Amino acid sequence: MALDVTTKDCTQLTDAELAEMADLCAEAASKYEVGLLSKQAEAWVLVTLVREGANLRGFSFSTLERIGGTPAILLGLAHVKRTSRRDPVVKAIMSDNFRRALMAFPDEDVLVGTRMNRPDGFEAFKALVDINPRPDHKASGEERAWGRRLAKRFGVDAGYDDKAFVARGDGSYPLVFDHESLKPEKIDAEVAKQFKPLKVRSGDSLIGFGWIMAEELLKYNG
Repeated sequence: MALDVTTKDCTQLTDAELAEMADLCAEAASKYEVGLLSKQAEAWVLVTLVREGANLRGFSFSTLERIGGTPAILLGLAHVKRTSRRDPVVKAIMSDNFRRALMAFPDEDVLVGTRMNRPDGFEAFKALVDINPRPDHKASGEERAWGRRLAKRFGVDAGYDDKAFVARGDGSYPLVFDHESLKPEKIDAEVAKQFKPLKVRSGDSLIGFGWIMAEELLKYNG
């Protein structure tokens, strides 16, 4: 069955949809509840919902904005149901965000940033280049500065480590791109090593970002 993808203003989310999102999260470690999801709907501009038939399979909160003049896709809390079709769901979430970015920022390279607490989240970054952090790469001063800007935008800049790209938690499950890989054994060990500084039980997260180039964005036209 084909996936149905809808992106709309967060103000258009219904109570029934929020409950459906909470039910989805209740099956995973995040267990995001309706109250928290409702607050996220107030904090973000757009929500992307991915359905398979009548069943919700994934969602993301996001916004398209300029940070110091630079176009950006910021992904807030996102969740993908742990099914055998989770990879297409991740692709659908990202593709619809890219489609929106193409309309908002034609002919521009766009920064894409989110928070993660496991390396699986980098599967959402397949279309990106110059990803940070990444193995065997010492981040430049400008790249570290981008990490700090995103940490501030996500509201986790207190105690942020700009060399490890790690934001310290407050003891609750962090608002991350919540996805588990279908093939965890294929995750690059060096990528996974970047998450070792995280104290998962404390709610730490890693801020990851990269760029989708203007010519790549054109693939999402229509």
